[in-house]
This record gives sequence, structure tokens and C-alpha cells, in this order.
Amino acid sequence: MANNALIDIFRMKDLRNRIGFTVLMLMIFRLGVALPIPGININALKVYFMAQETTGAIGLTEYINFFSGGAFTNFSVFMLGIMPYISMQIIMQLLLLVFPKLKQLSQEDGGRKKIQQYTRYGTIAVCLVQSYVVTVYAQSIPDAITIPMSAYAPIAMLTVTAGTMFLVWLGEQITQRGVGNGISLLIFAGIVARMPNSVFVLLRTVQDGFLNPIAVIIVATMFVVVVSLVVYEQQGQRKIPVHYAKRVVGRKMYGAQSTYIPFKINPSGVIPVIFASSILAFPLQIATSLGPEITWLARFSRWMSPQGTPYVIIYTLLIIFFAYFYTQVTLNPIEISKQIRDNGGSIPGIRSERIEEYLTKVLNRIVLPGALFLAFIAVIPTLVQRFFAFPGSVAMIMGGTSLIIMVGVALDTVSQIEGHMKMHHHDGLVRKGKIKSRNL
Repeated sequence: MANNALIDIFRMKDLRNRIGFTVLMLMIFRLGVALPIPGININALKVYFMAQETTGAIGLTEYINFFSGGAFTNFSVFMLGIMPYISMQIIMQLLLLVFPKLKQLSQEDGGRKKIQQYTRYGTIAVCLVQSYVVTVYAQSIPDAITIPMSAYAPIAMLTVTAGTMFLVWLGEQITQRGVGNGISLLIFAGIVARMPNSVFVLLRTVQDGFLNPIAVIIVATMFVVVVSLVVYEQQGQRKIPVHYAKRVVGRKMYGAQSTYIPFKINPSGVIPVIFASSILAFPLQIATSLGPEITWLARFSRWMSPQGTPYVIIYTLLIIFFAYFYTQVTLNPIEISKQIRDNGGSIPGIRSERIEEYLTKVLNRIVLPGALFLAFIAVIPTLVQRFFAFPGSVAMIMGGTSLIIMVGVALDTVSQIEGHMKMHHHDGLVRKGKIKSRNL
């Protein structure tokens, strides 16, 4: 009888332990989502957010809650999620481009560890700012705080900051000892955990007569088509042929060989979407929390509503920007062309001194359609809400950021599992082996 791929996974001790460790860490994450900050009245929160949902005023809160896996409305220790760390990573990448000494430090021995350490310190600062905003927001909720504010504020700030840093550690442990990218898997787990509730909300909306069943069928069909397109786009690549001449290394002579450089249609994967979302989530959280007390912030929060046109335009531009930015960081044409020339390689039909120009031209042509496709997928929830009157929580799950993250992280995790299986001389999960690893 032919071997079953799923059974083969659990026959390999190393892979079995990695998957078990990953599942255990994700269970701890979901447990922390339900663990509230000391001094918070859970019943008062439920009443408040239920009233907000009834009046339709939960737009911004639901958006922030979406990226924390439901932890924000619970006021849990993980209510900020992993977004402060991602925001600080973006800031650090920009600082590396602005300050040459910092970039030089990152290229030295042990430099990457120092940059990671600076990123963690910056994450703590971002968490303290956001946690203070959250404490102000808690004051606007009737009967939400059960202890004096002078005691609640420092407890909440320290607890929430510690919760985010624990998530950072959790993600790093998953990456090192588990399967897949830990940070991405934490976001993935939060999105998947919200799917049952979204399905329940959708069914209830249809039963109450607020949503046409035909519209549900149309959107569901659209969802399947978009998933297929996302998978196809994530796997597409442009192969740049490279020829290497004969060369002598020591006493050995290496013969001429031909290979290729695989440039993906979307080299940065889901990173532009995650970066753009985290950048926008920070001001949205501040505007939502401080809006009741500061007039101009209240106006800004209404102007930057996730369902509004300004938000969609800014979100689209940020996705395109980060698609180019992250591609230049990870696939630098200058470094690639230098490596090709140093190893005696050449690209057919391209002069040696023009390799950098050619690679830059190819990357620009590839990245633009990939970035536009990502931006289109990201704004699908807004279109579904406007034209089909879907609830916000359901629209977020059925398209946009969540869809790209779920498909991207799933492909990356499956590719890593296949890599481990092939190390043990197994065929992998897919017979033809066409699943390729992505940059996360």
C-alpha cells in the first residue's frame, strides 16, 4: 500500500516534535487571549462592545481587534498583539537605510543580534505608548475598571507590554523549534480563531433577513476564486538564466554550468500587507482610544475609518511602497550582480556592466503587478461591505488582509514541512512537489 503523507509526518520523530511544539505554543497564545488584565470587569466590557456592535460604531475597534485575534475587546494581556514588534521592525529597516553606520553595524560579526536587541528595546517603548492609550480608552467604558485608576494604569501598562514581549519570544521559539515562521503563525492563528464566530454572525444575519442568500453565494464563489488567484500568484516566478564559465578553485577545476535566478511575481509575500496594516493600526488605536476626549482625534478617527475612501487610498499606497521597499532590501540588484560577476557568471544577451540595470528593470516590472494585485485583494472587504452589505467581521475574514495572510502562511508552513520530509527521503505532501518556500 502506498505511503500516506500525513502518516509519514508523524512517523518522523523530529518533524512530529516540531509540529507538536508549534501546536502547544499556539494553544498558549489562544489561552492568553482570554486572560484579562488585572482590574478589568469582563461583564462591563461585553455589555459595552455588544452595544457598540448593535449601533454599528465598532468599525475601528473591530479592525484593531481583528489583528490581535480577539484579544483587544477582551482587554487581555495580549491585547496589543504582535503589531508593536512588526512596527518597530519597519522603523529599524528604515533606520538602516538612513544611517550608514547602523547598516555597517548590521553587517559585522554579531551585528544582526545587536539590531534584533535594539528592535526589542524599541518594541518595549512602542508598547508603553500604546498601553497608555489603552488605559485612557478603558476610562471611557462605564464600570470597566474595578480598581483605582492610579493603580490600574501602571499595572495595565506593564502587563500589556510584558504580554507583547512574551508573544515576541513565543514567535521566535516557534521559528527555531517548531514549523513555520512564528510571528506570521501567531497572526494566522488569531485570524483562524475568529472564523467560527464570523460564520455564526453571517448565518444569523441571513436568518434575520438583513442579508440576501444570493449575495452570500456570490461572495462565497468570489472567495474561492480569489483564493485560487492568490495561490497562483504566490507561486509564480520569473527565471533569469545565468551561465558560469569554467573556473579553477585551488587544485580543482569546475566545469561550465547553467542555472537561473528565481524572481517571484511577489517576492515580498505577505510582508507588505502586514507592514501596511501595522503602520495604520498604530494611529487608529490612538485615535480610537483618545477620540472621546480630544476633538480633532475624534474627527481623524472618523476620517480614517477602515471603510472610508481615504483609508483605502493610503492603505493601497503603503502596500505598493512596502512591496518595493522590502524587495530592494531582500533582493538587492547591486549585490546580486556583484555575486554573479565575482563567480564568473553572465546573463545571456546582457553585458557584464549592465547586469545590475537589467535586474533592476526586471524586478520593477515584476513587483508592480504583484503589488497592485496585493492592494486589490486587501481592499476586497471594503467592496464587499459597500456593495453586498456584509457585516464588517465577516468581510474581513472572507477577503483582504486575512485572506493573503492565511494563504501565504499556509503555503510557507506546508513548504517547510515538505522540506523536512524530503530530508528523510519522503515525497512530501504534494506529489509533484510544486510548493515553494516564500520570504516571510
